[in-house]
Amino acid sequence: MKWKSVIAIVCMGALLIASLSGCGSKTVNKNGTGDETKSTESSNEENQTVDGQKTANVTDVEVWGTNTGYLPVEKDSELYNFYKDLIGVGIIQPYVEWNGGTTYQEQLNLRIAAGEMPDMFTPVNGMEVGLIESGALLDLTDLLPKYASNLWKLIPEEVWDAMRASDPTGKGRIYTIPNVISYGRNGGMIRQDWLDTLGLTMPTTQEEYVKVLRAFKNDDPNGNGINDEIPTGGRAEARWMDHLFAMYGIAIWEGYPQWDIYDGELTYSAVTPNMKDALKWIASLYKEGLIDSETLLNDKAAWDGKINSNLVGSWTHIPQEAYNYAETIASSTGAKPDIATLPALSAPGYEGFYTALKVNGTGFAVANTDDQEKIQAVMKILNAYADISLWDTFYNGVEGMHSKMVDGTLKRLPDDKKTQQNLVFAPYNCIATVDFQIKSLEGQKTPEREWAISQSIRDLQDNQKYVKSIAGDGIPSSIYGNYYDIQNRTLYIEYASKIIIGEYPIEKFDEFVDKWYASGGEEVTRAAREWYDSIKK
Repeated sequence: MKWKSVIAIVCMGALLIASLSGCGSKTVNKNGTGDETKSTESSNEENQTVDGQKTANVTDVEVWGTNTGYLPVEKDSELYNFYKDLIGVGIIQPYVEWNGGTTYQEQLNLRIAAGEMPDMFTPVNGMEVGLIESGALLDLTDLLPKYASNLWKLIPEEVWDAMRASDPTGKGRIYTIPNVISYGRNGGMIRQDWLDTLGLTMPTTQEEYVKVLRAFKNDDPNGNGINDEIPTGGRAEARWMDHLFAMYGIAIWEGYPQWDIYDGELTYSAVTPNMKDALKWIASLYKEGLIDSETLLNDKAAWDGKINSNLVGSWTHIPQEAYNYAETIASSTGAKPDIATLPALSAPGYEGFYTALKVNGTGFAVANTDDQEKIQAVMKILNAYADISLWDTFYNGVEGMHSKMVDGTLKRLPDDKKTQQNLVFAPYNCIATVDFQIKSLEGQKTPEREWAISQSIRDLQDNQKYVKSIAGDGIPSSIYGNYYDIQNRTLYIEYASKIIIGEYPIEKFDEFVDKWYASGGEEVTRAAREWYDSIKK
């Protein structure tokens, strides 16, 4: 499929805000929500002197995004000054617990409801649709090519065209910056060192994988003399178990069923026979104790804690980040793990694959404002964000905090959430190629870290063998209309979760499918197929 047929900005999931038209954000002008509210004050450093010389005015921008436990970025802190010197903008990012996006979503919702929308933020779960419709987001259509030309040129024209087509107002405007991933990011992972300890080979079939899980459960691969190993598992809402669903040819991304071609038509993967067979099998694993008994209770912190405690044998994540798990396990337990890519296995009668999404939701949105200094500051950020010549600098961060000089070359230090401020911008993760990812990983190598970094490079390369682009890549959130429960996966979560733990028999799956279509699925499917037909032209 051509780029144009797979790209449209989307962030699947719930509409976070029920009634946005009443939100009076301090950064929204009178033409945004209809409320004539004051713009957020720019934090300008006017007429300050350094060694008797006046400094240029600096506008502060409050940015909200992913933070998985690192220190906040406060005014006049080291990272604040790093960005100020590099971009000419003061960037502030308070600590907001990410927790898989759940806590972040709650806190962002509270800020918006209080009329204190951050200047720039990562929308989650489709919330950008309601914000656009209410006028709460800045129209970037004319601003980007004029003031952020690096970004405008870096993202393919067909992506911008598709974003215009996905504007929920129908006016063909651009309000958000997409995450564009040109390679297969997510995949299955497995403890190669556990396989080696038990004298097992990498599984190549589903049957072999089950035998591996049983050995992980019963044969003490972590060597602590305690039967505490968790063969595999995931998180609440049946998330982050994609490696299990993938065996049945199910298009799924971090636990979110996707749209793909089934029986010759674009279909929501959650309502296919593939899903029924997958849930039946996964339920059998759960019954046998091969899946974490707390899978459907785990949040991100709990699940990561189990992996980092040297307890988990196989899971879904981002192979290029294997080194994070490896180093954490090594530092906390003394074990030196080898974490490998799990091949995309196939269940009998199915062809397994890991889903690749070229468009992975929204990177950033900007609060609507009349404050021209604020707008220009945001444009500076976005222009720098896409300046390839700065990516190494962004990646290395503050010398002494995020990196150190080794033999004349700046090398990234291991992640240390107690001492490192959160690197707010990672354009190399959002719009880069697999080659740049490898280059960045190579740049982290030191004699002490090479064993872990090499795993990530190997796993990143191996994962590309098993990924597949899907027909519904980039499907816009607008296809869901007002069927928020369908967008939220409400029925899917209920039935999938209860089937997995044995509370519902597999026969209840047919009831789920009937309810899904009856509660708006027919209309959503029609809209999805109309979208798909339009992009194929």
